[in-house]
Amino acid sequence: MSPAEYDFISIGGGAAGFFGAISFAEKVPGAQVLILEKTSTVLGKVKISGGGRCNVTHACFEAKRLATYYPRGERNLIGPFHRFGPQETMEWFQGRGVPLKTESDGRVFPVSDDSQSVIDCLMDTTRDLGIEVRYQSEADRLCRSGERWLVDLKDGSTLSSRFILLATGGTRNNAGVRLAGTLGHEIVRAAPSLFTFKIPDRRLEGLSGISVDEVVATIPGTKLRSDGPCIITHWGLSGPAILKLSARGARELADKDYQFEVVVNWCGTQSCEAIEALLLEAREISPKKRVRSGLVTVSLPARLWHRIAEDSGISAELTWSNLTREARHRLAVELTGSRFRVNGQSLNKDEFVTAGGVALKEIDFKTMESRRTPGLYFAGEVMDIDGVTGGFNFQSAWTTAFIAGESAAAEFLPH
Repeated sequence: MSPAEYDFISIGGGAAGFFGAISFAEKVPGAQVLILEKTSTVLGKVKISGGGRCNVTHACFEAKRLATYYPRGERNLIGPFHRFGPQETMEWFQGRGVPLKTESDGRVFPVSDDSQSVIDCLMDTTRDLGIEVRYQSEADRLCRSGERWLVDLKDGSTLSSRFILLATGGTRNNAGVRLAGTLGHEIVRAAPSLFTFKIPDRRLEGLSGISVDEVVATIPGTKLRSDGPCIITHWGLSGPAILKLSARGARELADKDYQFEVVVNWCGTQSCEAIEALLLEAREISPKKRVRSGLVTVSLPARLWHRIAEDSGISAELTWSNLTREARHRLAVELTGSRFRVNGQSLNKDEFVTAGGVALKEIDFKTMESRRTPGLYFAGEVMDIDGVTGGFNFQSAWTTAFIAGESAAAEFLPH
């Protein structure tokens, strides 16, 4: 029996897989397009992202600046973002019945605050375009046969297609990465990105849930530095500042086996000297006030301030007028440079992003086509691309998938 024939097969039923298939089908009406998903559900990451709200993209409309949010892929993505960036993404979804809103931090969500709005849009669009979706269908082998591809599935059946899109996401032991490797592509080893820091430290005990709006976090002995909100959890530290730091240092921190030191300036960009000066002023402003009760000019959650003062050796009854020069310095040092020993990492809720994948030099970013094998395209995290938290990983998925589908369609249509 001859294999079933398609014009375009997307391997992977996630955001990139759907968007690539849609992009192709919209340019080639009536084309035979198939999405292969190895599990029983599609768009799983879309469903749970952003706490179930789906952080569709980020409102950063300048391509070069947008690319800086990608620890891996920055240089390669500038051109693609010029072609299809957050503005085009927002117009695409809003033009298909998904009103969007931009929050104060730049993250973009459906007005419904429900990821199902995005899923329904993608599913309805595939249905309208006649795109077939197959569940529990895992690609096991790819090979060229003349001008076409043969796709052997795990169930023993074989499909044929003019074009293949590998969009299998960024998890380890990724089938798409394996398939690309068997075709001779260089593979960059996988490492988790966007993870929280496990810190077994008495100073953080009982403070779970406390957040600080602006900290600066650094890792001594490296160039790794990040800023933004930080959240104390029952296992250590999380929040955007920590997640951005983990993304930028994904491979470096993996090499350290997640055993390293992190320094947190709870006062953001303020220096130790500046904070010490504010502490000195407190002698004049609030001489009889207890040090552990806090300071208006240093805005920190009360419980965190109390713990930092306690750990700086300041007694419960000590007032600002009786704070010695040495104690003031110790407190300023701890406020601007708390040192914690990290002992492991943990995934941040639904943020299972992976660094690594198909090496970027193997891909033509004008088309997202393989430089090794014509007719093979890549989109999303199957490549060695990952962004920090805030809608950036979805944006690179939409961008690369759109270009892949459009480029394949351009090859398919008569010139």
